[in-house]
Amino acid sequence: MKRYLLQRLLLLLPTLLGALTLVFFLIHLVPGDPIEVMLGETASAADKEELRRSLGLDRPLLAQYRSFLVGLVRADLGRSLSEQASVSALIRARFPATFQLTSCAMAVALLLSFTLAAMAARHRASWVDRAALLFSLLGLSLPNFWLGPMLMIVFAIQLGWTPVSGRGGLDHLVLPSLTLGLGMAAILTRILRAGLLQAIREDYARTARAKGLSESRVWLKHTLRNALLPVITIVSLQFGSLLAGSIITETVFSWPGIGRLTVQAIQARDYPLVQGCVLVIAITYLLVNFLTDIFYRLADPRIHYGK
Repeated sequence: MKRYLLQRLLLLLPTLLGALTLVFFLIHLVPGDPIEVMLGETASAADKEELRRSLGLDRPLLAQYRSFLVGLVRADLGRSLSEQASVSALIRARFPATFQLTSCAMAVALLLSFTLAAMAARHRASWVDRAALLFSLLGLSLPNFWLGPMLMIVFAIQLGWTPVSGRGGLDHLVLPSLTLGLGMAAILTRILRAGLLQAIREDYARTARAKGLSESRVWLKHTLRNALLPVITIVSLQFGSLLAGSIITETVFSWPGIGRLTVQAIQARDYPLVQGCVLVIAITYLLVNFLTDIFYRLADPRIHYGK
């Protein structure tokens, strides 16, 4: 177990380097000039060249890449071209908002999926089961860029129950969390329902019943625990999807997080800021996958890793 975890930790660095290298070269291939975005097309050629030189954008691409790697080793992500501020400071200011939104969306997804899946599995082929499957189908079919505005129109504009956009109290979290969490809840509901129906037919479930355990205890102690492994996998993968999906949701609801910052940086062709945002998302995604391996062992001690 320790050797396996050490190997996974060593794999984090080349994976991060590969992701950042890919983003570095792709963002420089995107059409558009950040100098024209900053100064406007009417600026003189001399002013453009002077700003390009001062920002180091006149150097060859490989030289810029080397400077980027050197700064990364020194934990220096550079300065934003558009904001003229430290990239690290900008990300630190926005990350709490994204973490808050993602955590609330995850809580919504887990609460809905565990409740619906348990009810559907215990009452298979009933109207409860059909309703849970219908919710799952709808949740998978509705994209965030459509669901968010629809929730905003109904609950914020027409009913006036929640704020339209922005970040403030808990009421500002309701619509963005639902927008992000419903899609994940739909996936988890189907996976967990299938796992519960399979686990309840296994020998350990029949043995637990034969010992006189109550039906609720059989479902909670034996069936649910053995159905958790695929759910843990999906949760870890979907957490990265929540971070990516937050780009759309944060833009729709004007949520001041990493996702909205990434969109603004791409529009401004702000290379250092885009790379910093991607670095944070990649690190978070890899750490979640690393923690998933630990949760596997905690959920099922029978799991052994290769020597």
